[in-house]
Amino acid sequence: MSHSPTFEKSEKAARTTPFDTLLVANRGEIACRVMRTARRMGLKTVAVYSDADASARHVREADEAVRLGPAAARESYLNIDAVIDAAKRTGTGAIHPGYGFLSENGSFVKALEEAGITFVGPPASAIAAMGDKSAAKARMANAGVPLVPGYHGDNQDDALLRTEADKIGYPVMIKASAGGGGKGMRVVESGNAFQAALEGCRRESKAAFGDDRMLIEKYLVQPRHVEVQVFCDRHGNGVYLFERDCSVQRRHQKVIEEAPAPGMTPELRSAMGDAAVRAAQEIGYVGAGTVEFLLDADGSFYFMEMNTRLQVEHPVTEMITGQDLVEWQLRVAMGEPLPFSQDELTITGHSFEARIYAEDPEQDFLPATGLLNRFALDLVGAGLSADQVRLDSGVESGDAVSMHYDPMLAKLIVHGPDRDAALATLNRALAALDVQGVVTNRAFLMRLATHPGFKNVELDTRFIERNEATLFAPRTYSMDAYASAALIGLHQLAQECESDSPWDRHDGFRLNAPHTIRIALCDPANVQADDSDEAVVIVEGKRSAGESLWNLTIGDETLTASLQPLTGDAVAVTLNGHRRRLQARRDGHVVVMADPSGETRLFWRRIDAVDHGHHEAESTLTAPMNGTVVALLVEPGKAVEKGMPLMVMEAMKMEHTMTAPADGSVEAFHFQAGDTVSQGAVLLDFAPSE
Repeated sequence: MSHSPTFEKSEKAARTTPFDTLLVANRGEIACRVMRTARRMGLKTVAVYSDADASARHVREADEAVRLGPAAARESYLNIDAVIDAAKRTGTGAIHPGYGFLSENGSFVKALEEAGITFVGPPASAIAAMGDKSAAKARMANAGVPLVPGYHGDNQDDALLRTEADKIGYPVMIKASAGGGGKGMRVVESGNAFQAALEGCRRESKAAFGDDRMLIEKYLVQPRHVEVQVFCDRHGNGVYLFERDCSVQRRHQKVIEEAPAPGMTPELRSAMGDAAVRAAQEIGYVGAGTVEFLLDADGSFYFMEMNTRLQVEHPVTEMITGQDLVEWQLRVAMGEPLPFSQDELTITGHSFEARIYAEDPEQDFLPATGLLNRFALDLVGAGLSADQVRLDSGVESGDAVSMHYDPMLAKLIVHGPDRDAALATLNRALAALDVQGVVTNRAFLMRLATHPGFKNVELDTRFIERNEATLFAPRTYSMDAYASAALIGLHQLAQECESDSPWDRHDGFRLNAPHTIRIALCDPANVQADDSDEAVVIVEGKRSAGESLWNLTIGDETLTASLQPLTGDAVAVTLNGHRRRLQARRDGHVVVMADPSGETRLFWRRIDAVDHGHHEAESTLTAPMNGTVVALLVEPGKAVEKGMPLMVMEAMKMEHTMTAPADGSVEAFHFQAGDTVSQGAVLLDFAPSE
């Protein structure tokens, strides 16, 4: 989908010293993505890694790799001295920071300047200008960029911040002045909730950025999040590569992004683009940057912040413009001018990006860890091509997902001639993505992408909250779903373990005579409950002329069925003459079926063989994920009510509050603030009220 632009060196650019070795001071999918372009440009690539990432994909793919330190980011990826030492040891001429970690750290940029190493990004002064969001607001006002009403002052007294919030009027947004990526942010609906939200924001911001200063802004009720990709060079040139809509978010972090933004008029696009370039040039910007706006329903737009780095969602811009933005970054860092003027840039088609996270949407998006038994995209089986779909991934089958870093595993990017076509491709590609061993948000993304409101562009930053009832509706299953799952489970069991094949059993089965198998199916979330929610499928099968034919009885209804394996993970299931193509797989005891309309997961077990049945739920309060204890909120022995916060844990840079499961009291905590806790560890002794 992209081509390499032709860069012409100016006389000034020719005097700069080009580099032939690039160190990527990051990890995961962005490190792999940057190295992919660097290799195509003929550059030698250097990876850095922590102990937790010694066998990570970005390390395996680099030409050289240098250990930085222990797993904790502050001792490895955030260790400026260690990164610079790695660059010197490998003869690195330039460092690309990716996003996160040191990408917006002015001290890092200054240290590189002193070491004579090129930073692939803006000057330290530009990072400083936008890094302090309060000061940035003042600069943007001077440049004539529209601002949301709010308080951005230096006085950080809690009482003053509460007074300013009262003046602005609720709801307000508390936002970390030095923050980004949804860290240190809370929406406050009333004055009574302000102080608790402020304290939580300060803790998150201090942990993530080492800075607990806050700003307060008016919270627009139903705005869209529209951002503009800008690019500037050292020769005074600046352009915008159009806009992206990033409105679908959870916890202020983007989930699905698209470009161009739906419903944009040429006049509004020009106005926002020009404002974004003014914002960048106001601070002497160089390289790739993103200016984020809130777009109100009346067409008014307001500056939120500028991210002085490459964005996670940059691939959708690449897909609609045909440009490689990482190559633009590297060329500009070498001193070359931008390859195109504004009027030479055009939009072709539409693109979506879906972020694949290791997290459980059914458990309030708790981070998940473990071993990726399988991570694969079956494009051929889904009838798709590499021109339509791109997977930017930092993991492969067999990799471990650590508790130490951001839970994003990959980004699935698609392109189509228009929004409807691109959305259809996204749904088909999500169905073709097979992730086993670690819980992900893939099924949730499919529910989002197939939601009528999303399809009809009823977008705003509270889309997920507004549609919570439908996005998280209790799951119901059709007769066809039970029948298909029973058949797929039998087929895959036969493929995996020959002795379990119904055609190889020696318990009375005879050729051309029926053989009966009983299968129980239920929602995977109800496996620990009693069997009242189970559906029992009675399968009678026989082989005729090489074809497996089945009668499936569910309750009082009987269906005739057959299954045909197709390419890759695809199968065709025919029920009463109705043939459907599905992406099908088995993840442990769960049968997973997906097509462009969504995903179905059913727990599958034989009840005419060994019963892998139900297990009693543990009664103790245990850690829902690997993480660190941040705060204990109650005294042992103190009476608490059901739902009252008991302790706060942090994992993958986000806080999670553990609450009382019932009225009662905490007898003892097993951990203290600062302790590292493994998933499943007993956190505390709780005594319910009698």
